[in-house]
Amino acid sequence: MVKFSKELEAQLIPEWKDAFVNYWQLKKHVKKIKLSRKNRQHPPPHDLNHVDFGRSIFDSIRFIAMKLSTKLLSSTNNNTEIIQVRSKSMEDGSDEEEVLYQTELVQLFSEEDEVRVFFERLDEELNKVNQFYKTKESEFVERGEILNKQLQILVDLKQILSDRRRKPNSGIFPRSRSSSARNSDFSDEVIAALEKNGVSFMNSASSRAKTKKGKPKMAMRIDIPAATPAHTIKAVTSTLWEDLVNNPKREGPGDFINRKKIQCAEKMIRSAFVELYRGLGLLNTYSSLNMVAFTKILKKFDKVSNQQTSASYLKAVKRSHFISSDKVVRLMDEVESIFTKHFASNDRKKAMKFLRPQQTKDSHMVTFFVGLFTGCFVSLFSAYIILAHLSGIFSPNAETAYMETVYPVFSVFALLSLHLFLYGCNLLMWKNTRINYNFIFEFAPSTALKCRDAFLICTTFMTSVAGAMVIHLLLRAGGFSPAHVDMIPGILLLIFIALLICPFDIFYRPTRYCFLRIIRNIICSPFYKVLMVDFFMADQLTSQIPLLRHLESTACYFLAGSFKTHQYATCKNGMLYRQLAYVISFSPYYWRAMQCARRWFDEYDLNQLANMGKYVSAMVAAGARLTYATESNHLWFSVVLVTSVVATVYQLYWDFVRDWGLLNPNSKNPWLRDDLILKNKSIYYLSIALNVVLRVAWIESIMRFRINPVQTRLLDFFLASLEVIRRGHWNFYRLENEHLNNVGKFRAVKTVPLPFRETDSDG
Repeated sequence: MVKFSKELEAQLIPEWKDAFVNYWQLKKHVKKIKLSRKNRQHPPPHDLNHVDFGRSIFDSIRFIAMKLSTKLLSSTNNNTEIIQVRSKSMEDGSDEEEVLYQTELVQLFSEEDEVRVFFERLDEELNKVNQFYKTKESEFVERGEILNKQLQILVDLKQILSDRRRKPNSGIFPRSRSSSARNSDFSDEVIAALEKNGVSFMNSASSRAKTKKGKPKMAMRIDIPAATPAHTIKAVTSTLWEDLVNNPKREGPGDFINRKKIQCAEKMIRSAFVELYRGLGLLNTYSSLNMVAFTKILKKFDKVSNQQTSASYLKAVKRSHFISSDKVVRLMDEVESIFTKHFASNDRKKAMKFLRPQQTKDSHMVTFFVGLFTGCFVSLFSAYIILAHLSGIFSPNAETAYMETVYPVFSVFALLSLHLFLYGCNLLMWKNTRINYNFIFEFAPSTALKCRDAFLICTTFMTSVAGAMVIHLLLRAGGFSPAHVDMIPGILLLIFIALLICPFDIFYRPTRYCFLRIIRNIICSPFYKVLMVDFFMADQLTSQIPLLRHLESTACYFLAGSFKTHQYATCKNGMLYRQLAYVISFSPYYWRAMQCARRWFDEYDLNQLANMGKYVSAMVAAGARLTYATESNHLWFSVVLVTSVVATVYQLYWDFVRDWGLLNPNSKNPWLRDDLILKNKSIYYLSIALNVVLRVAWIESIMRFRINPVQTRLLDFFLASLEVIRRGHWNFYRLENEHLNNVGKFRAVKTVPLPFRETDSDG
């Protein structure tokens, strides 16, 4: 049977952990009472009053008498209350009164001091739980009222659009009229319909007229977030226009009402209702788990103290707000009915798929195939090493054809497989340490990738690549044409690209399409709104620049037809190839810098500009190292040294202080932070040292520890692998810090922006 403490640890909401009953601390107090009771019942043997004369025939009679007296005392104690739980009402500065509970001992206990401390601690926990529940409940109730108003405006707007569509010889906007006239007439119709509810749209004729009369009123506008390139360009041009003219337009782009905006508004309100329902469910779970925790700890106290105190205290717990209030349950029922009616076409089953998405159960077949493919990879890779040794392709005197043709493609697969493996390790660590990565990345729980799924993709990938490498060596040794044999890596690459964009629902389609969507958002920065998962993935790309360079050489090798002629100078010495090397080395840093610029534009946070400077410095250092590789002189050596040192110091500071939240001199954990998820502090110090060592791996590019082309290629691959390992190691602490920020703010539910925003009509 699982202990309740472990069950509570597994079921509690990670972001609200500090607001739960501190069951473990209360257990320690119960143990203190137990130890104190033992010491009183069994005095030390050197006590002179305690003399053991051996066993007696009256021992059994004494035992029965003690049992009878205990039962009689317990029956009398049941009739009289041992403790009294009093409630005090205190004004907390708001309209509602704060109720505090305080326990008084009516009867004396043999361990009176320990018992009093226990109940004082228990009262503190009850008051903490009660106050937190009341705060969250009021937040969700207020959010529900706002959503109801938003939904009512949406329903009215949809009704107007529907009525206009039904009119004969009239679409939503008649084509014969100008755009301004169409929007003006439609806005007047919207205002006329909504003014019944006391709502008007900003810059409308009626709102301006009422403002001129000296009665300013609240106006409403549709505020769609600039999450797509079209919305972003429109928002930027509108802002520039207002800045240039120094007078806001009377009819801004947010004031026109059309069907597309209403569809966006509907999606936003639907997402807000889903998050509200999720938050209410979490609060309901919070209430029930805390009730069970109070019941369990009081039963432990009764067992230790041989008193029946749990019943009287549990009466007070059940009367407290977090148990007696039914607002959460009623609001959940209301959200279900509203969502079913307005967003699921009165189909409750469809509505529940949105409100209560079912998580996929872990399949043992996934574990089986992970083990199977791991064994296959080990066998195939061992066979490849033996064949490579026998054929001598890695010897210093071997021909360069293999390293020039096959090495870049297989390096791409190897680095990608290593990154996938480390991501699987990250998922496993985040799961074991209760870091809510699905909430941080805003992944759907029903389709989110689990650690075993990541390992399955990784092992499948590695097994396919190892098999292709073995087949390639066998065909080369068999005397087949090199032009045909060297097509194998290209064919393998095309197969994986086709599988990535495959439209059929096979091999984790939601994950594949999510990956493609994130890559699109990164490449099109800063036109897409930047989410946590977007800049997290962009950071991964900054560690995969060697992989992108290998993709460049592979594409050049196959597109230029070098696999037929084996003329490698076509790609190596071409001006376009060398210029593309700069573009590819700059691109990940540029995308990440543009994301920082976009976040600064959205949030007006100057830290984002400082973060952008970090990526600009890394871009300059990367360009200097590329130039030094072709122009080796003292000037460029000095430039590389200075730019690389500046970029490295900048990156290390941001890693430790900003991304990981460490190096706090005032922390209770020296030079770390106050809250740590890992119990062993030395791991953090070792991680800091390891990150420093791996960050300065660029020293090899200026020291040039090379002997022959084969060893140069292998050394480059080794250094690229070290950077991928550093990034996988960085990922854990980055998400740990983000999770602790959410915990500090008790943020367990995503805040969805709402489309209809009130604003003063005179502004």
